[in-house]
Amino acid sequence: MANLKEVKSRIQSVTSTQQITKAMKMVAAAKLRRAQDSILQMRPYAQKLNTILQNVSSGLEENDDNLYGVEREVIKVLIIPITSDKGLCGAFNSNIFKRVTRLLEEDYASQYKNGDVTIMPLGKRSFDYYKKRNYNIIEDFADVFSKLSFENAKLAAEHAMEGFINEDYDKVEIVYNEFKNVATQIIKAEQFLPIVSKDIYAGSNFNTKTDYIYQPSKEVIIEEMIPKSLKIQLYKGILESNASENGARMTAMDKATDNAGELLKELKLTYNRTRQAAITKEILEIVGGAEALG
Repeated sequence: MANLKEVKSRIQSVTSTQQITKAMKMVAAAKLRRAQDSILQMRPYAQKLNTILQNVSSGLEENDDNLYGVEREVIKVLIIPITSDKGLCGAFNSNIFKRVTRLLEEDYASQYKNGDVTIMPLGKRSFDYYKKRNYNIIEDFADVFSKLSFENAKLAAEHAMEGFINEDYDKVEIVYNEFKNVATQIIKAEQFLPIVSKDIYAGSNFNTKTDYIYQPSKEVIIEEMIPKSLKIQLYKGILESNASENGARMTAMDKATDNAGELLKELKLTYNRTRQAAITKEILEIVGGAEALG
């Protein structure tokens, strides 16, 4: 049985840890409210813009020079994993790494084997993970969460878009956590480029192609709206990940606080038992000594 000093030291250590996890939970809760407001405001705009983008893309002819919708043989791939800058958020980051690994093993095995997969990590955790494992990485945008803004997200999106146009990449994928609620995050792997055009008549009896009226012109739509929509889509993924991170950290710290409380109960019980055993031993020694004198 541990002595009183050791048990008391462990109780103090666990109490300090519990205070830290409780404070981190409160900080995460405060950040989550702001992050949740941001993504809930962004979602309707991004989803509507994405729908318009897909419908317009499906209405464009091949000779309309939509550079972001060109489908080529997939030889070079860019994967954008979005993680956090810090840890202590449960399986939030490891789930992203596992999903990227699945992509490499199932969808892009030949490209990965040939060294034609590039990783553009957003978040310091993904940067450290892939840097350590000697992947081909783009380091310029790893600190996007240090100053979270549309301008920083736009730079990362522009790099991917330019790379696709210049045929440095034939396909671009984004992997991130979609925020559902505080306790639930959904891992998403979405094709960023080329633009996937949805068949709006799939499953219907109509075969007529929608004839769109373009204002001011089809060229302006291609040159301005499509790039803007792509940047918005990446920014939305970053905001989703930010909200998910704070939700995951809040949940993880809440569980850690509860576990610390359970451990404290056990340690206090052990302390009381050890103390009682020590007192009983002293009493027995006194009684034994008194009897010996008698």
